Amino acid sequence: MSDPVFYVIMATATLAGLAMLIAATLNGWRGWLQLKQQQLRADGEGHLPRIAAPSASARIEIADLKERIRKLEAIAAGVDL
Repeated sequence: MSDPVFYVIMATATLAGLAMLIAATLNGWRGWLQLKQQQLRADGEGHLPRIAAPSASARIEIADLKERIRKLEAIAAGVDL
């Protein structure tokens, strides 16, 4: 097994296997990047979030919360209501 040809053949086979592994990994990486780009394009095209107008009950609740905040601020400031 001390034949130099054997070591050259083993080194060549190892390098060829490593090159195939690197090529397959690079191909997978490029495919993954392409998939992510397609997902980003699909998410960005015409999918703007629509903000619905608040309902009457929601507006009443917000007004109630604002009034409570005013009362708490007045209490903190020492103003008697």
